[in-house]
Amino acid sequence: MNKIIVFFLFTTLTQISFAQTDKINLANEYYSNGDYTKALDLYIELARRAKNIPAIHKNYFDLLLTNSSYPEAEKYINRVIKVYPQNIYYNIDKGVLFKAQGRVDDADKLFNRVIESSKKEDYKTRITAQYFLNKRLTNYALKTFKEARKKSDDPYAYSIDMANIYRITNNKSMMIEEYLNYVTSQPANIEYVKNVLQNLLSEEEDLRNLETMLFDKVQKKPDRKIYSELLIWVNLQLKNFYGAFIQSRAYDKRFKTDGEKTMDIGAIAFENKDYKTTIKIFEYITKEYQNSDNYILARRYLIWSREEIVKNTFPVDNDEIRKLVNDYEKLVSEVGLNHITLEALRSEALLYAFYLNEKDHAIEILSRIINANRTGANLRAKCKLDLGDIFILTGEPWESTLLYSQVEKTHKEHPLGYEAKLRNAKLSYYKGEFSLAQSHLDILKLATSREISNDAISLSLLIKDNTILDTTDFAMKQYASIELLLFQNKKKEALDSLNIMLKEFPGHSLTDEIYWSQAKIYMELGEFEKSLELLNKIVGEYSYDILSDDAYFLTGTIYEDQLNDKNRAMEIYQDFLTKYPGSLFVAEARKRFRKLRGDLVN
Repeated sequence: MNKIIVFFLFTTLTQISFAQTDKINLANEYYSNGDYTKALDLYIELARRAKNIPAIHKNYFDLLLTNSSYPEAEKYINRVIKVYPQNIYYNIDKGVLFKAQGRVDDADKLFNRVIESSKKEDYKTRITAQYFLNKRLTNYALKTFKEARKKSDDPYAYSIDMANIYRITNNKSMMIEEYLNYVTSQPANIEYVKNVLQNLLSEEEDLRNLETMLFDKVQKKPDRKIYSELLIWVNLQLKNFYGAFIQSRAYDKRFKTDGEKTMDIGAIAFENKDYKTTIKIFEYITKEYQNSDNYILARRYLIWSREEIVKNTFPVDNDEIRKLVNDYEKLVSEVGLNHITLEALRSEALLYAFYLNEKDHAIEILSRIINANRTGANLRAKCKLDLGDIFILTGEPWESTLLYSQVEKTHKEHPLGYEAKLRNAKLSYYKGEFSLAQSHLDILKLATSREISNDAISLSLLIKDNTILDTTDFAMKQYASIELLLFQNKKKEALDSLNIMLKEFPGHSLTDEIYWSQAKIYMELGEFEKSLELLNKIVGEYSYDILSDDAYFLTGTIYEDQLNDKNRAMEIYQDFLTKYPGSLFVAEARKRFRKLRGDLVN
């Protein structure tokens, strides 16, 4: 009999439980579908059973507040807290009710009691702060973490949590401060912090603010590497390579790293073509670290940087080229052959070939490098490509093709292999073999190297755009032969031929390309006024064309780098940013403009 009674009671309770679950699901469904009246009726009934509270509370309480049913809400929440007195969520909800009623002081007192009771345990701290965030009470979420931080006696506790809240509220200064707190306590995560800050601090003003904060921290705690590293990093983000150099110089001295950090900054400045800063950096290293492992490479970079300035100051001064050759020879003589001086020899050979017209000497040097036992596979391949280029200068294209093809074969699926294929494509183009050139270019469009891919796409478009309406290809072949003259450094012959083309093919689709080639030739000859006249012609008459932004940007660089007219250069860069917002040169134009304005002072 007892078993029957127990079974009956169990069955009855189970049925009641299932019935309650069904009602809860139905009420929640009404709520989700926006049928709030029906939902509310069911929630009122369900709320009479304490066991139902966790399943209905959120939606039911939300409906009471939405309907401004404050007396009912207060009666309900008091009953809930009586049953679940330690539940953080219910206590915070009571404060939310007080705020909705305008009882701000009562809400504040209640929230502070919750914060006080949760600060002793990490788990409670986090769920309290998260619930405040869910209720859009960000100040109380922050206070939760701050009070827990005080209690923990750890000045960096909860820094990443607080940084995220400041990010949500767009308080960038405090966000930065907390990320700095985080990386101070977790220096191994510096790359994570750099990535986050790089994504969040998109404006120069934000980066300047970070820079100021880091200056202050470095001065107060100079022994903390992390602040110095971040200060160097933020200068690199600002493209202020000289500023990064100043900081890296201090870093190397403070932490006795033999110029390692400064070497890194010098290499980055070089890659970004800030050659004047690069020279200052490597002059400093060659003076201060003569006995370090960095000395030889610094000397190599120093000559290399001077070379880039000489080659881009028009017209190129051959006496300066001779000085560079002597510097390279001196370096090799003093140090002997190693991987650094072999690279230096290669640079020397290219100066002989393309500037001093001593091709035989260049071939001799490159052959020496190729046959040296210490030469690595990649350097050997580069020298073979260089030899191929020189054979184009000497009028032996078959030798060039042979060398390019060798590198293609030895360096398949490697940037050097793609470079070799690109040079074969250009050689076919120079010879007017456009179909063969296109077959190479179609493959190179998919190259992993963006630079090679872009070059391939550019040449492919040039051929297609200027042969599609000209079945004879005559004009395109003539233009390609002129580009060969330019490669061979025969500028005046190329200029004469371009003038002939303008007369023979008036209005041809190649006209803007011809003007562009003439403008660059005049620039390299030092005839800047003629160059600017042609560039203005492109910008004015071919504003719709792909070369328009190239021409306008080059105009700015001529005024800045060649004519030293900083004000005019600034005007052009500023106008460029408005006229060509989608150009690939936007970032460089902005950087140059800001530097001329004095934002980045070297």
